[in-house]
Amino acid sequence: MILMRNKKYCPYCGGVLEKKRWEGTERHFCAACRDAIYENPIPATCLVVTDDQDRILLVKRRVPPQMGKWCLPGGFMEMGETPESAALRELKEETALVGRIDTLLGVTTSKSDLYDTILLIGYLIKNYSGDPIAGDDATELAFFPITSLPEIAFSSHHRFVRIFCAAYAENRSKE
Repeated sequence: MILMRNKKYCPYCGGVLEKKRWEGTERHFCAACRDAIYENPIPATCLVVTDDQDRILLVKRRVPPQMGKWCLPGGFMEMGETPESAALRELKEETALVGRIDTLLGVTTSKSDLYDTILLIGYLIKNYSGDPIAGDDATELAFFPITSLPEIAFSSHHRFVRIFCAAYAENRSKE
């Protein structure tokens, strides 16, 4: 298990940080800059990708955390990206697929030993092109029927799968 590292120095001036109650919360504070160092959740995206049989694409993780377990394709946003462009970049990196976002499934947070809090944005992709090939952070990938999904590594990913399954069931009942 990797534990979150504690910041010791100001990212702006290099001064030593101290803990100080600021705006009602204990925060890192730089005495040299005379300012609080705000820490925010790390933004990430994930994708529920479905094929023409309504199976869900999962990737097996090559890296910690949860190495060797199945999850949705996705990853962290980079500077200058929108959530949508980050999601589509991660899809291409992890699966070699080029997709088009169908809908926003939701936004949630997830606890992380390394980053404390991750802000996760989930999207649905029904339309994509290419041949799926495991790449980047994935050792393998596969489409799974909704009724026989393997254990999913992250509870936040599982939430987005449940959202998709609920919408899928509702649409089927209307047919």
